Amino acid sequence: MNLRMWMLDIAREQSPSLEILRELCQLSLDSGYNAIGLYLEHRFAYPSVTWVGGKGCLTPEVVRQLEIEFPSLQIIPFINLLGHMEGFLNTEEGSHLAEQRFTGMQACPSKDEFKVLCKAIIADTISCFSSEIIHIGGDETAQLGACPVCSAKVKAWEAEGVTDGKAKLYGEHFADLVNQVVAAGRRPAVWGDMFVDHPTALEIIPRDALIFDWQYFKGPEETSKRFLELGFEVVYCPAVHTYNAAWVHLPQTEENIREHAKAARDTKAYGVCVTTWEFGLMGSLETALPLLRGCGEILCDESIEPTLPPYTDNLNSSKDADVNRYKPVREASVFLKHYLKQSELYEEWARLLGVELQDCGGLFAFSGIRSGLKARLLLYSNPFLLWLRQREDFVGEPGTRALEVADRAMSVAPDSTTRGIAEFIKLAIMFVRQVEASHVAYAERKPGEAASALFSCRQIFEQIERLAVANHIRFGGSLADISRAKAAREQVERVIRRIKEFGDGSLGYLPSYEMICHPKFIPHDQAGWWIVNRWANE
Repeated sequence: MNLRMWMLDIAREQSPSLEILRELCQLSLDSGYNAIGLYLEHRFAYPSVTWVGGKGCLTPEVVRQLEIEFPSLQIIPFINLLGHMEGFLNTEEGSHLAEQRFTGMQACPSKDEFKVLCKAIIADTISCFSSEIIHIGGDETAQLGACPVCSAKVKAWEAEGVTDGKAKLYGEHFADLVNQVVAAGRRPAVWGDMFVDHPTALEIIPRDALIFDWQYFKGPEETSKRFLELGFEVVYCPAVHTYNAAWVHLPQTEENIREHAKAARDTKAYGVCVTTWEFGLMGSLETALPLLRGCGEILCDESIEPTLPPYTDNLNSSKDADVNRYKPVREASVFLKHYLKQSELYEEWARLLGVELQDCGGLFAFSGIRSGLKARLLLYSNPFLLWLRQREDFVGEPGTRALEVADRAMSVAPDSTTRGIAEFIKLAIMFVRQVEASHVAYAERKPGEAASALFSCRQIFEQIERLAVANHIRFGGSLADISRAKAAREQVERVIRRIKEFGDGSLGYLPSYEMICHPKFIPHDQAGWWIVNRWANE
């Protein structure tokens, strides 16, 4: 295995300082990695693209310092030059480069100005990083052929006999960029998912390209087979399941890492890259450090079994039975062993939030999509969506069980960081329950009681804001989370005012609670035309 690495997602609002990055580089070496990836997108101060780097982004000076201090660790940049361009496209300078206006995350490969931008980003990256590998992205380009110009190209090619015009569009765009990296004496890398969707694009891509095959819910053997047959070298990419969890789904993450490590050894793959995504939305990279050490151990130790023992058999609600239920995974887990090295309390905390919480069911269970808890509470600027979509879970048994797990995790949390993660989960549950109490009073035409039930929700988001501030100060956590908490509190205050004003039926009708807590609520629009005419929202 030539490459053993993990990838830090800086693009999702992280602002790690030089001191934090030093710690992460040293952890990488100590854990057996020979490379660390920095996933950049728009969060890098590209010298020739001065309009994109936001506050707290990574700078060339920090990269140069890290390379001086850690010469034996390859620091690999991950840029993205078609899909996942949203950080560029949602600026005034870059908005005209989008494949479709104000939707999606893909730029238009037919625009000459975008091609120039890609070339400049690659040139900047090569000048700022000395790594052998330059990763130029390429994943999740679902909007291929969507704009009129691209659509016309695709149709014309297919009329001439091209099997898949979108594959040609994609392949030609990235072949040009791959060749630029090769000409500079570096090794280009691209994500593999679009080659699975459009396999004929592989015929256009130079064989110099490393293909990073990401599979987060199964092994990579099936998808990588075609790449290997065509002579490409492949890096297998499992995931740390943070983006789809209230904290982290530990067993599923460890299974994914183990099966990729075994597959890499069996197929003699070029390497393994452990991806981490989305430590924004109140995530905490700091609490994942023992887990990353465990990933390094799995990649280095060929004797580790490819699977964990099952832990979800024989469900039983008694406390003693629950302890025994988790015993097999607790004893076999490399991850929990690394938390235990820190302290018994840390291991217990990690088991509670990483293993036991998901068994509460509902929105806490393992899934393949971004955590609905975090997204609905914070991402969409309307925390009442969490009540609207998930009140049965949070008010019912899943919420009761999760509240118990969160309380236990708070009681054993070894420090303020871990306590904050458990507290955030508890605050989310409490919010939904308070909103439901407000809804019940509102439906009974008791606007005073309905408004009073929401008063504590303002304090909930004030506390979440404090947790977000602390997360940013301690470990470069998301600045956006601070503003998201403020926006959520403002929406709560807005709904309180509406309930006081209109909850007595003064409009001649009583708006549904769902309507009155929505940001688009308009008095006297009893029919809710903004819902009925959905096209108006597009």
